[in-house]
Amino acid sequence: MDKNDTDEQLASRAALGEADAFRELLRRHYDRVFRVVFSVLRNQAEAEDTTQEIWAAMPGKLRNWRGEAKLTSWLHRVALNAAKDSLRRSASRARMTAGYAEMDSLSRGEAEDTQKRLSWLHTALETLSEDLRETAALTLGEEMNFAQAADVLGVAEGTIAWRMSEIRKRLKTLASKDNGLGQEALA
Repeated sequence: MDKNDTDEQLASRAALGEADAFRELLRRHYDRVFRVVFSVLRNQAEAEDTTQEIWAAMPGKLRNWRGEAKLTSWLHRVALNAAKDSLRRSASRARMTAGYAEMDSLSRGEAEDTQKRLSWLHTALETLSEDLRETAALTLGEEMNFAQAADVLGVAEGTIAWRMSEIRKRLKTLASKDNGLGQEALA
């Protein structure tokens, strides 16, 4: 390889797999590509990463280079396109991260609200008599129907229906006294 070879000659040989020609192109143009990328990204680490990605993909890109423009002009376009792609990926990641953060915040808020409502409901149920608490535990907690709860408690199904009506009435009364938190818990 002659150090006096033109960039275009080196690019043609590098496209054919000649490692020395590729190394010489890399030596001549690495910094130029980095400067172009950095001028777009304005971030040293991202510019370094993008420049390395460009040069890692360069052997394949050189096979598609048709030699219609000077190699340096073509390299500038490659560098600009890669930098713009990097900006788009960064913007996309930023939007996605912001979306996840918003979802996480909403999820945490919903979890806190749910916990507050459950805490209120647990406290409210503690104010009920034992027979009403047992009925609520079976029908609400264990999701038994009235007949199943009546069988477990050894009472008539109508008694379970009356107890559930009484539970709802007492919880509504407590909720109206609790400035809205109880209303949310019952919703």
